[in-house]
Amino acid sequence: MSAALTATAVATVLGAVLAAFTPWLVHRLSVEPGSPPRSACERCTRPFPPGRPGWVRPGARCPGCGVRLGPRTGTVVALGTATCGLLAAGLSGTDGIDPALPALLALAVVGLPLALIDRACLRLPDPLLALAATAALLGLGGATIALGTPEPLLRAMLAAVASAAGYVLLALLPGSRLGFGDVKLATLLGLPLGWFGWPVLLLGLFLPHLINGVVALALLLTGRAGRGSTWAFGPALLAGALFALLLR
Repeated sequence: MSAALTATAVATVLGAVLAAFTPWLVHRLSVEPGSPPRSACERCTRPFPPGRPGWVRPGARCPGCGVRLGPRTGTVVALGTATCGLLAAGLSGTDGIDPALPALLALAVVGLPLALIDRACLRLPDPLLALAATAALLGLGGATIALGTPEPLLRAMLAAVASAAGYVLLALLPGSRLGFGDVKLATLLGLPLGWFGWPVLLLGLFLPHLINGVVALALLLTGRAGRGSTWAFGPALLAGALFALLLR
């Protein structure tokens, strides 16, 4: 088996396994801004286990009454599998495996709960954003050592600054529905997009608005949203970055 196929297979399995632990995390963190994470089942009121078992659990079933909590595990696993598999396939080829692949896989793994939490309660938790930023910087730092040149990393950091500036301006526009969680996520995504060049960054910044427009139109046509409704922009940001990286 070639290195590219091996990397794709490993990334696909890794995405599936880690995604299986995502629904529980999503349920616990899908709360109103400023509220503490959920600590008990809302149906049977049984407290969740303390410490690590209370956070790291596959699936999302209450340990007491067995009711499903959070998004469906099968759907989340399918999303994680597809995202990690596509990234690995797109960054692996006859020339070898792109050294930035570990950083992108880490972002994909953390990005999945970010998208689902934002969709559930219009919130992008700072701890997950910080974890994603740390993983991206460490991963791209390792890729820089592997390449032996700092140019891509410097461009990535400049791209993150440019992305932050652009989204701050958008968030401050009258009537803007962007929150500063979206600004932080856009800044973070500027790192991997800028790593692959300015055209990839521009595409990654444009596609989320196109995706969000399609989602908005679908919600309006189906009556699931009105003119004054607000919906999550984080999933569009993450999806746009993914498509830009795959189309680079």
